[in-house]
Amino acid sequence: MVVRLVSYNIRSMRDDRAALVRVVRRLRPDILCVQEAPRFQFWRHRRIWLARRAALGPVALRRGRVAGLQLYAGARATALDGRHRLLSPVPDMHQRGLAVALFDVRGVRLVAASVHLDLAAEPRRRHAEEIIEELDRVRTETGAPVVVAGDVNEEAGEAAWDLLAGRFQDAGAVAPYGLRETFSAANPARRIDGVFADEGIEVLRCGVPDDPELLADYPAATDHRPVLAELRI
Repeated sequence: MVVRLVSYNIRSMRDDRAALVRVVRRLRPDILCVQEAPRFQFWRHRRIWLARRAALGPVALRRGRVAGLQLYAGARATALDGRHRLLSPVPDMHQRGLAVALFDVRGVRLVAASVHLDLAAEPRRRHAEEIIEELDRVRTETGAPVVVAGDVNEEAGEAAWDLLAGRFQDAGAVAPYGLRETFSAANPARRIDGVFADEGIEVLRCGVPDDPELLADYPAATDHRPVLAELRI
């Protein structure tokens, strides 16, 4: 079974929402891992608005508003369980978290998680360790393979990214396709968004899709480019 998983930082939907919807619909995700989902005024309404326009089902996440994380299920997927965990606090910085859900995609079960790490290096490293520990526990609990995706705010070769890549497959390095860099959307120079998959998952391809219609919409939709991973479970 091939699962299409997309990771996307949508900058609280402060940009061109029509362009954002076009990008998401064209990517056809079975699972969409969102960072910087709306979390202030009318936050729930805005998250549901995106779900309806993009033909997705929002996964219920208790306290998921706090860290700006959201998971969505595509037409082929069903979320069996969704949860949110706050990571250790950092004084004077935005509270970070981990959104995670068990999905059934046409009879195949998969745990997917969305993360958004700090701008500061030490909290990124510490939170990467906490994420790995939590996902190890969820894997044992569910018996399902795990994929974690998100905005790491650093590149390969730095501490947090390498911690995740040491525990999981860095999908974009294992089977690259399309474009590599994810930030900024208008002038991409850094690969700071990634998908990390358990060793038992076959990564078929992973990268920023370079379809001309998508390339035209990326700069208007948000400040990051999306990462699409096709995974054989």
